[in-house]
Amino acid sequence: MSASDRSGVFQPFLDHLRFQKRFSAHTVLAYATDLQQGFAYFRSAYGVEQPDQVLPAMIRSWLAEGKSEGLSARTLNRKISAFKSYFKYLVRQGLLKASPMSSILSPKISRRLPVFLKEEEALNLLKALETGSEDERSLHARTILALFYSTGMRLSELIGLRSEQIDYGRATLKVLGKGNKERVLPLSPFLIGNLQRYEQWKKQQVEAPGPTFLVTEKGKPLYPRYVWKLVNEYLGGATTLDKKSPHVLRHSFATHLMNQGADLNAVKELLGHSSLAATQVYTHNTIGKLQEIHRKAHPKS
Repeated sequence: MSASDRSGVFQPFLDHLRFQKRFSAHTVLAYATDLQQGFAYFRSAYGVEQPDQVLPAMIRSWLAEGKSEGLSARTLNRKISAFKSYFKYLVRQGLLKASPMSSILSPKISRRLPVFLKEEEALNLLKALETGSEDERSLHARTILALFYSTGMRLSELIGLRSEQIDYGRATLKVLGKGNKERVLPLSPFLIGNLQRYEQWKKQQVEAPGPTFLVTEKGKPLYPRYVWKLVNEYLGGATTLDKKSPHVLRHSFATHLMNQGADLNAVKELLGHSSLAATQVYTHNTIGKLQEIHRKAHPKS
């Protein structure tokens, strides 16, 4: 049985992830790929086809091969998560007595500190965009960067944003995040102005705009690569950071809130994190702010 033939065997589990656990399509696809690759290895290395034949040693061998091929600890952890979830599902369904994953340890991941713009860099960038030209590309850049920096939304959330999710009267924006979890974000007057200016352009230039808020001249949804390239281009002129992705603006949003004294739980809700641990990575950035305050205020500093 080839990997492609076996993909149907995983379908009930993948449907469980998609419809019951409400995992994103991206995560479901990643898990499906991990399972197919893992069982392809078990078949070629050990002649094993069925889940109840898989032993912990086989899984360790597969992970070791992945490590030798240069897979990162983060990628290996995702593969482990995929198999833990799969075998746990089989046990709960009564299709397996016990999971072989109970003795599999996840490799430690060194916590990467968020890359973010300095506050003056972000403000100068947005100010420059405000005084820029009114062509389609500049208008998209102004709207996209304002949305990212003012709300902290993810790329997938921005691409999927629909016009009806924006409530100008209440100055709020509904976002459908990971796991289809909805959250409501506040809209600043600055952002409202940018969104309304963009909507005016749509009315004048786009004949039949689709349901998404951000569209091309033909009314089609903007695609992730277009947004990524646009952000990369404009950040390239505003900062010397090596990384210039949409996520840098999300990190900047969270870091600047924390530096200005925002409550950690509030930032967690704004970012749509499921746990506080994911948000705590931004607390390190406040150390620089504390050092600055200490230097200015303490008589012996």
